[in-house]
Amino acid sequence: MENHNDLRQLISVYHDGEATAAESKIVEQHIQECAECKKYLQELQKLSSSLKEWNAENLSLDLEQKINKRFLDLKSKEESHMKSNISVVTIGATGVALILFAVVLHNNMLQPAGHQQIAKLNESIHSGIKAAQGSRTEVSQLAQNKKEDVIARELAKVKSSVSGLTAERGKDQLALKSATDSIGDKFSPGNQAIVAGKGATIQYEPYYLSTNYDLKDQMNFEVAGKNSDVERRIISGAPPLAAQKMVMGKQATQYAREYWGGGGVDELTVNYPQYYYEQPLNTEEYGRTLENNFFDAKADPLSTFSIDVDTASYSNVRRFLTQGQLPPSDAVRIEEMINYFTYDYPQPSWGQPFSITMEAAPCPWNPQNNLVLIGLQGKNLQHDRLPASNLVFLIDVSGSMAQANKLPLVQESFRMLVNSLRSEDRVSIVVYAGSAGLVLDSTSGDQKSLILSAIDRLQAGGSTAGGQGIQLAYQVAQRSFIRGGNNRVILATDGDFNVGISSDNDLVNLIEEKRNQGVFLTVLGFGMGNYKDSKMEKLADKGNGNYAYIDTNQEAHKVMVQELGTMLFPIAKDVKIQVEFNPAHVKSYRLVGYENRVLAKEDFNDDTKDAGELGAGHSVTAFYEIVPASLYQPFVDDTRKVDPLKYQEVKVKSNAELMTVKLRYKDPNGSVSRLLSRTLIPNQVGWSYVSNNFKFASAVAEFGLLLKNSPHRGSANYHNATQRAQGAIGNDPWGYRGEFLRLVDRAASLSGNNYYIPPEPVPFYQGSQNPILFKGGR
Repeated sequence: MENHNDLRQLISVYHDGEATAAESKIVEQHIQECAECKKYLQELQKLSSSLKEWNAENLSLDLEQKINKRFLDLKSKEESHMKSNISVVTIGATGVALILFAVVLHNNMLQPAGHQQIAKLNESIHSGIKAAQGSRTEVSQLAQNKKEDVIARELAKVKSSVSGLTAERGKDQLALKSATDSIGDKFSPGNQAIVAGKGATIQYEPYYLSTNYDLKDQMNFEVAGKNSDVERRIISGAPPLAAQKMVMGKQATQYAREYWGGGGVDELTVNYPQYYYEQPLNTEEYGRTLENNFFDAKADPLSTFSIDVDTASYSNVRRFLTQGQLPPSDAVRIEEMINYFTYDYPQPSWGQPFSITMEAAPCPWNPQNNLVLIGLQGKNLQHDRLPASNLVFLIDVSGSMAQANKLPLVQESFRMLVNSLRSEDRVSIVVYAGSAGLVLDSTSGDQKSLILSAIDRLQAGGSTAGGQGIQLAYQVAQRSFIRGGNNRVILATDGDFNVGISSDNDLVNLIEEKRNQGVFLTVLGFGMGNYKDSKMEKLADKGNGNYAYIDTNQEAHKVMVQELGTMLFPIAKDVKIQVEFNPAHVKSYRLVGYENRVLAKEDFNDDTKDAGELGAGHSVTAFYEIVPASLYQPFVDDTRKVDPLKYQEVKVKSNAELMTVKLRYKDPNGSVSRLLSRTLIPNQVGWSYVSNNFKFASAVAEFGLLLKNSPHRGSANYHNATQRAQGAIGNDPWGYRGEFLRLVDRAASLSGNNYYIPPEPVPFYQGSQNPILFKGGR
């Protein structure tokens, strides 16, 4: 008798294209003779075909809860038939294998990733079947008809569950709900969200949050055959970190028996999707970036980039350090850390939207090089002179937002913003969980109690249909569009989208389309653990908006109150900077940070290319590290060099200018860019002439290089960064610069590296022992 189990494993290998020629021949011959195995191969092929139709997506904790909830709700009808040890071992293993098959099947239907995922699926199927079969001796002890009976019934239940989940996902992808639809049944079981128009209220039943509960409090237990007065415990939100394993099946039944005092519990039905599940240590996502290298000023004299007004990286880094750990290197974006702080640059003149400041001095971490600062300062606007705003608060109320540092902090942040609204401003509120819904239609800013009431009643629960929420938010913004005003969607989320439009490309296409129609996007990030930094940065960048991370009430006040004009009201858009270096004075150069903002040199004059926005009163700072032309040491990456040209030669003009900075920008509602230009000329000065702007910003840059463990950090050290920042704190009314010093000290204690590494003196110019400093512009 042939072993069909082994043959099916071989068929799976054959299906994956990994079988040898001899194995392939065996399989092909066998499936011609065995209808059962032939059908097995056809099912694998059909499954693979189905998987390829789905885009690759990550399965989030929210969706994982939803899937496992389905299986927890399946009542076991065969427990009484599995009394013997052999039956329990064999049929129980079969049930586990079938459930494993269904979970993996549904998982892959939702988030396939090509042949590797299919291979994993096949491997899981083989392992499950092998476990279910057990030893040949044990299987032979079962009556064949009974075994087939039980397996058929188990398989039918599993298929029914998977079909239900698939159908539910299909429903989630239907057209967006109208303004009168509710997502209450998605994010708060049994609750109903009522659309609030003028004079209306938001009605929710209580949705209790708890973080200090024990194992027995994690489920809503219903005992079959018991009276309805049995105590029911309802919990919500993500399980505590102490909870490491999902409780289900016989183990959950046993907990119920212990809790209610002994036996008599026949069945256990878990009616609520919040349960213990395997908690990954970290599912946060950060975009991979490679630091900018040095470029030869003769071969590549132009450097072009878009400005960046985001500040999320600094507050996220602060969160890591406060928790006692160094941040991942990809979470450190030096330009965002520098631009977290305001600088004392002069206000613009001649009716221009911003001023340009340039300074240069020896590079603190590579003293043989120069460090050049380029600073932009946006013009300040009085609050009462700001244009009217049409704001749509798009709030993630999915289950992953139930933690105290997520939705509750979101609510507090928006309360601060609401208290700054004027009567001419208008606010709508859209929420999303398993689907999206309009909670508050466009409401005047002077109706603060109504807006605050809507915010206060939001509760978290369900999966995360972020794509649907963004679609609906843009529809609401378009409907209430204010011509000449500030039309903006403000998204508050942890970025964990998993239902509906959830792929980055689809979301980006939608956001770019709406951006061109005059509706911009600001993104506010919250929370930890499943935080999707890379996704949120990309969305804000494409939406002509900014991106901030809010980890404390103080940060919420900074973003929503102190920098309200900066965040909401652009004074210039598509701001690009192009620097031309003079090879007579510059051997090579490197842009510090801005890795994901670098543009091709041709993009500078191309008005169709998107770039960053500058808000009212906002300052932007960038640094270039440059190697003087007279320095012996080559700093250019030799792998990028080409042979000298045979038919032409690059001639360097004799010119005193170090470099020229050009800027292009558009008015907020304009389509044609304007050009500004400044040059920097070397003048011999001393360190005492370098501004506090330069000193403090360079200290932040040095700190960032250390956190990234940058190969360009040279002799950078925490001691030097601290000393330079301490002498440049200046006026610090909110204590942000003082906090920076504490973070540097914290990082130094966590790094395990030497706190102070004295830099070796290196001659700055050939034949000269004294450094030459540069300052000023014309």
